[in-house]
Amino acid sequence: MVLVEFADFSFKYLGAESLALRKINFNIDEGEYIVITGPSGCGKTTLCRAINGLVPQFHRGYIAGNVYVEGINTRETRVADLAPIAGMVFQNPSNQLVTLNVAKEIAFGPENLGIDPPEIRRRVENLIERMGIEYLRNKHPHEMSGGQQQLVALAATLALQPKILVADEPTSNLDPRSAESILEILNDLNKQGMTIVLVEHRLDLVSRDASRILLMNKGSIVADGLPREVLVSEICEEIGVGIPKATGIYKRLQKLGIELQKIPLTGEELASLVKEMHQR
Repeated sequence: MVLVEFADFSFKYLGAESLALRKINFNIDEGEYIVITGPSGCGKTTLCRAINGLVPQFHRGYIAGNVYVEGINTRETRVADLAPIAGMVFQNPSNQLVTLNVAKEIAFGPENLGIDPPEIRRRVENLIERMGIEYLRNKHPHEMSGGQQQLVALAATLALQPKILVADEPTSNLDPRSAESILEILNDLNKQGMTIVLVEHRLDLVSRDASRILLMNKGSIVADGLPREVLVSEICEEIGVGIPKATGIYKRLQKLGIELQKIPLTGEELASLVKEMHQR
């Protein structure tokens, strides 16, 4: 089932000289885990904001084409009405934390949607337990570390129970351990049926979980497909996208005439494939 459809969608911010997005055409199906990557300024954040309606409802500018979320045209729908369908976690979580403590932060979205108080309390308790943030319950969001803020922002977004979760570089300011924790949660959510759209540069950490990778450059999608197919293509090097180390080693071995049985995405996969090759 198609959740999101981009149909010849282009966008240019007011005052900008060039298009942020150029005739984007692609669909997001229910249950997918899509990783979007590409060089800085290629349009990844704008694409994310077009999914939840911030573009064009909040960010104004030139627009052509349409984006449909569950058949709803984002050009004709308020962001608040799209929030229960497409939830978004921003790169800087402090930009979306607005209340005095964590419990109130998680409750804030459902309260604004008019959800019944007993249901709001159930969602708050469920998410505090699920995220392992009981120790943060009464803490002010701006007194927390970046990793803790990101967990709270994620919990607050999930409290809306969206069908699709859009995360715009949620690990960019985190240490490796905090980044892995956030990415593990996203992977678990996807396994439970939630559609995930993740903007991420750390492809070593996410490529094995993704069902699909989109490469962007200069406002356009230049590659779209299975991780093993996209990451081994020359377009990654051409636009400056860093591929997983294991995939890079595979490509170097291939140039030396050494063929492995499949394209590895992780060090563990690479080690296993090399071992199998020696045993043959």
